[in-house]
Amino acid sequence: QVQLEESGGGSVQAGGSLRLSCAASGQRFSSYIMGWIRQGPGNDREIVATISENGKTTYYADSVKGRFTISRDNAKEMVYLQMNSLKSEDTAVYYCAANGAGDPYSPLYYYDYWGQGTQVTVSS
Repeated sequence: QVQLEESGGGSVQAGGSLRLSCAASGQRFSSYIMGWIRQGPGNDREIVATISENGKTTYYADSVKGRFTISRDNAKEMVYLQMNSLKSEDTAVYYCAANGAGDPYSPLYYYDYWGQGTQVTVSS
């Protein structure tokens, strides 16, 4: 089992940047695929970015490719999401989540453990 806690959300103007962090605690962090999932107002949750256990494979939703970068530090049990060139449509609650059974391309239901979420608001 792994516990997750996000930080780094906030309000920013369009074109700005934010860096989200996710601190993990528990067992075997380095064996989990990690993902950032968001839920905007009135929308379903969507996978934004994922990263493999060793950090060598990543996946990005088309809507964030070239703007967001996911990374992890297994020694520190941390996952990060660097968000640049933010747009108003990026406004959402961002969740950090762990997937212990699939791969970086797995759908949402593979994610067993979730943080509480952090709000990101982008104003135009």
